[in-house]
Amino acid sequence: MEIGISTFVETTPDVVTGEVMSHAQRIREVVEEIVLADKVGLDVYGVGEHHRKDYAASSPAVILAAAAAQTSRIRLTSAVTVLPSADPVRVFQDFATLDGISNGRAEIMAGRGSFIESFPLFGYDLDDYDQLFDEKLELLLKLRESEKVTWRGGHRPAFNDLGIYPRPVQDPLPVWIGSGGNQESVVRAGLLGLPLVLAIIGGSPLQFAPLVQLYKKAAAHAGHDASRLPVASHSHGFVAEDNQLAADKFFPSTQYSMNVIGRERGWGHYSRASYDAARRPEGALYVGDPQTVAEKIINLRKHVGITRFMLHVPLGSMPHEDVMKAIELLGTEVAPRVREEIARWEAQHGENV
Repeated sequence: MEIGISTFVETTPDVVTGEVMSHAQRIREVVEEIVLADKVGLDVYGVGEHHRKDYAASSPAVILAAAAAQTSRIRLTSAVTVLPSADPVRVFQDFATLDGISNGRAEIMAGRGSFIESFPLFGYDLDDYDQLFDEKLELLLKLRESEKVTWRGGHRPAFNDLGIYPRPVQDPLPVWIGSGGNQESVVRAGLLGLPLVLAIIGGSPLQFAPLVQLYKKAAAHAGHDASRLPVASHSHGFVAEDNQLAADKFFPSTQYSMNVIGRERGWGHYSRASYDAARRPEGALYVGDPQTVAEKIINLRKHVGITRFMLHVPLGSMPHEDVMKAIELLGTEVAPRVREEIARWEAQHGENV
């Protein structure tokens, strides 16, 4: 069971002062957070691509490369790369470069993204949304298969027998599929035999169990060993010394961020009552002391089938020292509890449950 962190490198206004941190400062903080995550034994750190004022990570590979030179073990992934509006050749080259710097610790998490700003920015039509993703994923997978590639598609200039460099340390360079819970994307990942990441950020996490089974069924149908395919969760949360402290620290920035997005998408007001409901054992927020958070992650592994858990923290701007403390607790107290219990459980029920 892998445990890690994901971030969108948020730069939302401070909920108390209204001040907005510079993009440069937040990027430097994230590099420090990745270094700490490596030090405390976490397995993976993901940086999500966005092209908005309130997020500072339009180029995750560059941020991850800065951390790669200061870390030795932690895996480094996008979370996600917005593939429909990206050039797969450049994506592959960037992450192959990161793989070289990190000596084989890079991953690509390919997804559609939940925001649309990158499409007009890079000259793509949203009407081509689905076709863009399918075509570019096909090209990305072809690029990792061989050094020289011939390609012709509908949304990128063709090329014939050209070399794609640098080549990564890992062969193949890992490519995960990120999904918000869409059945079509889950089936696609299974048919391709690619690892799956589910954004479990609302409702009951147990509702995702049928999607994991659908994914594995599709993988088996295509001839892949479904028992060997990892499944990850990207979920919001925060760890502090006790439950009340964790809840009170994480709520203000979470409420602000959820209501900003909610106004854009027509959601209802995000209240403290909604937040507290999501913190319950059956909810999608992983907020609390180390024991509480560990128990929820263990439950997710046992009942949904998740083999990698990524805690998205912070959600909105929080004091850097609070985020660092949460990462420390996740690595030193939550992760050991989870790994010990899951190892015991897998030994009893079979490793590939």
